[in-house]
Amino acid sequence: MLLLPPSYSCSRALRVPVSLPAPPGMASQNRDPAAASVAAARKGAEPSGGAARGPVGKRLQQELMTLMVYEDLRYKLSLEFPSGYPYNAPTVKFLTPCYHPNVDTQGNICLDILKDKWSALYDVRTILLSIQSLLGEPNIDSPLNTHAAELWKNPTAFKKYLQETYSKQVSSQDP
Repeated sequence: MLLLPPSYSCSRALRVPVSLPAPPGMASQNRDPAAASVAAARKGAEPSGGAARGPVGKRLQQELMTLMVYEDLRYKLSLEFPSGYPYNAPTVKFLTPCYHPNVDTQGNICLDILKDKWSALYDVRTILLSIQSLLGEPNIDSPLNTHAAELWKNPTAFKKYLQETYSKQVSSQDP
């Protein structure tokens, strides 16, 4: 059930508990600090309920995630970790079209912790929790998708539109 959430600024940092425990011996196993950080993030930060994750092939710098939101609708995301990770934020995009005020038609997400509010303390779990929070409480005052922001003001209409378009969007992605 969607409720009309209170507005908040896209530039406001979300307060989510974070931790990035380093696995024992990780530093000695891998000489590349960025790769070690990505591996540590993977081992130390499993996603919360409603999320699944896995690497893309053997590439350590990219992962695919699946989030279940909006009453069990599944959305795939791509996380690409830059060579400067964890000091630089990963690039996170929706691969499944996501109709939402803070997600554009290319899958880009307006989320402060993925931009100017990034911290090396944030891990994959923090990112997923923040995205789940944003999906439930969008910033409709500064939207990437103005149509979704207008429709969000009427939760019944938003939910109906989402249910009508989700299966069409997902089936259009199937090969």
